Parts: sequence; structure tokens; C-alpha cells
Amino acid sequence: MAQGQMNLDSWMADVRRQVDLLLERFFEAKAKEAEALSPRAIDLVTEVKHLTMRGGKRLRPIVTAAAFRAAHGPGPVGATFEVGASLELLQTYLLIHDDWMDEDVERRGGPAVHYAFQQKHDHAHLGASLGILAGDLASTFSWELFLDGQFPEGCRHDANVLFVKIQKEVFAGQQLDLMADEDVERMHDLKTGSYTTRGPAELGGLLANADEKAMRALHDWSTPLGVAFQLRDDLLSTFGSAQETGKPGDDLRHGKHNAVIGAFRKRAPDDAALAVVDAVWGRPHASDEAVAAATVVLAEAKADVEARLSILADDAMTALTSGPFDDEAKQMLEEVTRRLTDRGS
Repeated sequence: MAQGQMNLDSWMADVRRQVDLLLERFFEAKAKEAEALSPRAIDLVTEVKHLTMRGGKRLRPIVTAAAFRAAHGPGPVGATFEVGASLELLQTYLLIHDDWMDEDVERRGGPAVHYAFQQKHDHAHLGASLGILAGDLASTFSWELFLDGQFPEGCRHDANVLFVKIQKEVFAGQQLDLMADEDVERMHDLKTGSYTTRGPAELGGLLANADEKAMRALHDWSTPLGVAFQLRDDLLSTFGSAQETGKPGDDLRHGKHNAVIGAFRKRAPDDAALAVVDAVWGRPHASDEAVAAATVVLAEAKADVEARLSILADDAMTALTSGPFDDEAKQMLEEVTRRLTDRGS
């Protein structure tokens, strides 16, 4: 088992490396194109590149490649790299706009894109406007790479339809998030699962020209996995240490109606507990001490979310048992499941 895990580590590292190399070459070409348009146009490309290449675990390319391997059988997964890279640029687009909406100034250990432009030009509105343009450019770059995807003859139309669907679901999920909709799992499925697990898995299946049974198995595996992944993220954003997240209590300070807050409110807390949580929820400058006090009050809600996460992870694992995949592929998808749902809290 340890040897298999070590081999998967190597396999995942190779996927990351190959996708990063592809993205580096892509950005070199885009910089030249932008410079030919205007020397100033390169600034947007530069900021999109910085965010894309600064950190990021390449989870989406890994899910795409793992699904392709499961549906296609043993062999190279290079046919997935353009699509995997396009999903990374889709994420860049979404992160740029998300940071602007949330008024965040930091992302992946560096400045959020709109904030970088604000600092550069010493102008809040201009910086925000340039940030939105950078996000739009990242979206276009994502489509540009996606259209180079190596889909088999007859699968291209279905792939295009799926890529459009993924993005419409993300936008709907983001709307629910902004409006603090009470159906947190639905919001997570749309906003995160759509482009983090389900979309990448189904695109991997299309790249492998998978049959209906394999596509159904990939769908049934990746759908609960996407929600579980985001539940783990909610736990980290609420309870994680500075070493784990860089920003403990971030969801509390932002007033996010995440799974933890949803579970807390369902428990009909008393006035004293509500007061402790309300003292930090939606208050960006709440002290670390106040956040720590709120996390104590939220302990039972944390247990509820962890229990639900465990059920969803089991659902994802169960979906693999009936999938038409070889044992090695099933072990790979099972390990991907563990890594996406067990990231510490």
C-alpha cells in the first residue's frame, strides 16, 4: 500500500509538472501577443500569470487525469494536460473576481490581482477595473486552451456543452454564496463541485471517449466528492491554524454562511452562544481572541459538518465499487478521494 501511495505521489507530481510547463509556455506566447498589441497590455497577462503560477495544487488537472486513466485504462495521460491547464485558468478567473467581490487583498501568499493594480496605480477604482479585466482575460485564456483539448472525434460538442454548463453552475453557486443562501450543500455543489471534481472528472471521461456506464460512475464519484471537498475547506477556513491556512477564522470574519455556520444555526443556539459568534461573524477586524472564543462555541457544529463530510466521502468511495474500472484505477480514485477530503482541520 505504501508503495502504491508513493507511486501515486510521483504520478501526481508529474501531472503538476507537465501542466505547469504547458502553462509557462502558454504565458510566454500570450506575453508576446500582448506586447504586439501594446506594451501596456502585458500588465494584465503578467498578473494572470503570477496568480496562476503562484501556488495552487493543480487538483483539477489531477482529477481530470485520474478520471481519464480510469476510463481509458493504463497508459500516458498527456491528452488531458490542455484541459487540465484550462481548468487552472478558469480557477484563476474565478479567484480574481471572487477576491474583488470579497474585498480580499491577499491570495496564495501574494496580493490579490485587483489589489496589486490598486497599489501599482494608487487608485482604488482603476485597480478594481483592471482586476476585473484581468479576470476576463483569464476566462478567455481558459477557453483558448480548452479549445485545444485533445477530445476524440465525436466528443468535442459534448465537451463544449459541458464546459459551458460548468461555468453556468459556478456563477449560480457564487450568487447563492453572495446571498447567504441557506442551502449550503447546493451552493457548494454548484460553486465548487462543478469545476473542482464533477466537471474535471466528466471531462476526463470525454477525453477517454468513455461509455455511458463509465461516465455515470465518474459522475456518481465526483458529485459527493465536490461537496465533501468544500466542507473540509469550510472547516479549515473556520478552525484551521495559521500554518494550515494563513488566515484562521477567515470565513467568520467575512461573514460567510458556510457549512459550519449553517449547522450552528440549525442547532437553535441560545442567546449567549449567538452573541459570541455574532461578535466575529462579518467583522473583518475581529480579534484573534474573539475568533478563538467563537470556535469553542462552534465545536458541536464542527462535529456535525465532519460527520456529513464522512458520509459524502463514503458515498464517493461506494460509487467506485460498481464502476467499470480496473483495480489500479479504483485505488487511484480512492486515494484522490482521501486527499481531497482529509486535509486536516
